[in-house]
Amino acid sequence: MRRIVLGILIILSHQVFSAVSVGTKVPDFQLLDQDGKSFSIQSRKDKGWTVLFFYPKAGTPGCTKQVCAFRDSIKAIKELGAETYGISSDSVAVQSKFHQEHKLQFTLLADPELKAINLFGVKMLGIDLAKRWTFIIDPKLILRSIDDKVDPVMDPTHVTQKLKALQTAP
Repeated sequence: MRRIVLGILIILSHQVFSAVSVGTKVPDFQLLDQDGKSFSIQSRKDKGWTVLFFYPKAGTPGCTKQVCAFRDSIKAIKELGAETYGISSDSVAVQSKFHQEHKLQFTLLADPELKAINLFGVKMLGIDLAKRWTFIIDPKLILRSIDDKVDPVMDPTHVTQKLKALQTAP
């Protein structure tokens, strides 16, 4: 019965809603990274493009595929002048273990209080987990892309393609 309820909640949580929209300034937030260091989205202003990808839970199959896909594609994303940040409701300790286990070369942010998750409107209905959504932010901290239909394995490829298109757009 618990699995059925969880399944229904996950299906309902995939309703498309975002608290932010393309063309608007991203909401300010501050979280701790996998090393316990403070990160503010404001620190990214005028420092290149920013990719934020939200994922439900460290260590689960889909999330592991997604972070490993980003790990394997991070060079191409960095060559486009972008930094990548993964965000979930996991604790710093869980993010740290996940980061080390998969030898990630990008930052994971812990959001157990759901600060950024709520600001970006990606909280699953009824449970304290993030939906799998990806946001691309320009150097002025203006939101340029929202992907709410993320394929964990293809997410970095789509991000790279979208970054190229955004950077060459008039």
